[in-house]
Amino acid sequence: MKNKKINIVTLGCSKNVVDSEKLLKQISAGGFEIAYDSSDTSAGTVIVNTCGFINDAKEESIDTILKYVKEQKSGKIDNLYVMGCLSERYMDALQHEIPEVKKYFGVNNLTDILNELGVRQNNDLLSERTLTGPGHYAYLKIAEGCDRTCAFCAIPGIRGPYISRPVEELFHEASLLADKGVKEIILIAQDLSYYGLDLYRKQSLPLLVKELLKIEKLEWIRLHYLYPANFPAELIPVIRDNPRVCKYIDIPVQHITDKMLALMNRSHNRKETEDILYRLRNEIPGAVIRTTLIAGHPGETEEDFSELRKFVNDFRFDRLGVFRYSHEEDTYSYNEYNDDIPDEIKESRVAELMEIQQNISAENNEKLVGSMLKVIIDRREGEYYAGRSEYDSPEVDQEILIPAKFNLLPGNFYYIKINQSTDFDLFGEPAD
Repeated sequence: MKNKKINIVTLGCSKNVVDSEKLLKQISAGGFEIAYDSSDTSAGTVIVNTCGFINDAKEESIDTILKYVKEQKSGKIDNLYVMGCLSERYMDALQHEIPEVKKYFGVNNLTDILNELGVRQNNDLLSERTLTGPGHYAYLKIAEGCDRTCAFCAIPGIRGPYISRPVEELFHEASLLADKGVKEIILIAQDLSYYGLDLYRKQSLPLLVKELLKIEKLEWIRLHYLYPANFPAELIPVIRDNPRVCKYIDIPVQHITDKMLALMNRSHNRKETEDILYRLRNEIPGAVIRTTLIAGHPGETEEDFSELRKFVNDFRFDRLGVFRYSHEEDTYSYNEYNDDIPDEIKESRVAELMEIQQNISAENNEKLVGSMLKVIIDRREGEYYAGRSEYDSPEVDQEILIPAKFNLLPGNFYYIKINQSTDFDLFGEPAD
């Protein structure tokens, strides 16, 4: 290649971010200049790392590909490659419909991509990454794939079966990240609860977290995506008793009626769901609980939705995300059910649940006025610094805003006294 600059554009979830960061490290070591999600057109090669999970994400991925096809045709870039979940899922269709892309790659194709670029894979750097975020937090992908059979989900078909990474390997990668200045590490997988069952024949997330706590430079360890069924009970005292493990529990329940949980092929019923949720709330004082729900899945009646709405009102999740059901090819729901709920009803149900959550969040935030929180500063934005407490994850949760006159340093921790609240944000000033 004449132009030795490569730009990687990443779409979708944090697992894709990790994949892109590992690729960036390898191509940088191979002598290329690198850019990440850069808007400049000086890169000769663009690699789009796509998402293919739900319809909105697929549309964003295709729009991004077409944008760079146009730039390739106009001579602004020389080569366009596409990788990730969308191309894994729709390889043949993409090759037929968008042949201008030089080559498509699926997931877990690091070696093939490097070979295409003329880069020899450096096995000594497989645990290293070029961080693309602020630098003080990073994601640690502890497993690949998923063995669950949720009716609505295409991930097992895209990413394959669950494969845990060894504790020693994860400890090494986390240590390297900490040495680079990472202070908050966020454990991710399609399902953290399952970690270790394939490798060690037992749930091993509590063991992994205990090992990571030995890395003294890590001030916060955060856990994402804990499946409700067979929740690893040994994890509860680990979260409760270690102040460096964020009291933040992300446990996606998706619905609450027994009928809908069965239609969704979830491995938990209502009683089991409520049992683990109330156990977490009772045994980890002060923890926030985050969940995600799906509105408008086939078979969801007004009665089902009414029960879900009442459950959200009664349990009062601290953090809540609601997705409109997306009828995805190659899923059980797509093959077995009709997508018979109109989009306007799906949207209405999403809006109803989020309105309930808005009120809950406003009430919870108002109670925090006058309290002191340990906050990590993520960035400066306009007249404010934006930071987070242990109770909020980057990009998906609320922020704490501090006036820029206080001259804080992104990446540092401060104790912030909360003096004002809104529905989904807090405002404060550094403690004296």
